[in-house]
Amino acid sequence: MSQKQPLVRYNNSMTAEEFNRKIGAIRPALLQQAQRLSNDDDTAEDLVQETLLRLWEQRDELPRHPNIGALASTILRNKWTDHWRHQQHTVNDEALLARHQGSTTGPPDDLELIELIVSTLPPLQQRIFRMKELEGYEKEEIILVTGCTDDSLRQNLSRARRRIRELFIKLSTP
Repeated sequence: MSQKQPLVRYNNSMTAEEFNRKIGAIRPALLQQAQRLSNDDDTAEDLVQETLLRLWEQRDELPRHPNIGALASTILRNKWTDHWRHQQHTVNDEALLARHQGSTTGPPDDLELIELIVSTLPPLQQRIFRMKELEGYEKEEIILVTGCTDDSLRQNLSRARRRIRELFIKLSTP
């Protein structure tokens, strides 16, 4: 009485054929969703491709996921949000550049430029940067006032400084 042993896959990873079969079935729905979000066929195709790449990276977990279509849809929406935010940053940078160029009559004043850049930061980053760099508050005081954690404070301050540096370089070079 020999019983057949079930085929055991040690890595639980999807093969390329399994991936193409399962994901290929939901691709048209993803493309339709992406076209509704972006109103641009090229952008929609890019979003779907990025979504498929992300799913491929997660292929080890896909066999255990209860609803791959919902997961793919969520990834697509997140990719669209990232794309939209990047576009908004680009538009804001161009508007800031135009504002700066329109306001300068002579050589640019570095302090005015930094103040203009700081005013475009998200509110929490703006507040933390002002408190730390301009008003001289200590880290512990900023944590008490803002209610953020030590890691959050460090991360927001780092993001603010990086953004200020990037825009300062961009705006101060002719």
